[in-house]
Amino acid sequence: MRYRGRLVAWSCLVLFVAAINYAGRFAGGHASGANNNDVYKYSTFAGGLVVYAIWLGFVVAIAGGSAELLALRRPLSWPRALRLAIVAIVVIYALEIVVSLIPLPESPGKEQGLAPTHWEPSHAGAFAANVVLFAVVAPFVEELTFRGVGQSLLSFLGQWPSILVVGVAFGLAHGLLEALLVLVPFGCALAWLRSKTTSVYPGMVVHGIFNGIALAAAVLT
Repeated sequence: MRYRGRLVAWSCLVLFVAAINYAGRFAGGHASGANNNDVYKYSTFAGGLVVYAIWLGFVVAIAGGSAELLALRRPLSWPRALRLAIVAIVVIYALEIVVSLIPLPESPGKEQGLAPTHWEPSHAGAFAANVVLFAVVAPFVEELTFRGVGQSLLSFLGQWPSILVVGVAFGLAHGLLEALLVLVPFGCALAWLRSKTTSVYPGMVVHGIFNGIALAAAVLT
């Protein structure tokens, strides 16, 4: 295998992120010890930037700085990419509706503990900063990790097996349980989008929209 060493390094990174998040999940009730009002703190934004910067550094190093392995290329067709992105979004939200009907100990939407319980206008600045963190920075880094270098390194498995492995790895990396019912298919949908467009950019957009809507819906409802 041409990229055996890089694949081992990527697997270790994903396992490390998953282990840290599951440790936080079982120790504090939520992945990474998050609580619902962390999005109203500038410290969440600052800490998140540091974590994602370090994470990104490892991803770029694993890819050897290769834009090809990171799938940092234009989609074959932006109009087609847009249509496929809409399909992915519809499927994701349809699945969320189905999962919401299943009786679970904790709803997938609340398990991560990042969605605020109510709107705090006095902390609007910190909230806006964290929207950037979770709707721009996080999708950028996570897409490069999973649908970028990860999917490239797993391409030897074939299209659908690599999509499934990337989806499972993405779900597990969040360190959640009930939310796996949404996160794994979400990861697979984004991997499918990457496969169809040959680019990581459409997935970043869909991922960012999904996270942004989730945060907005939490404070508006």
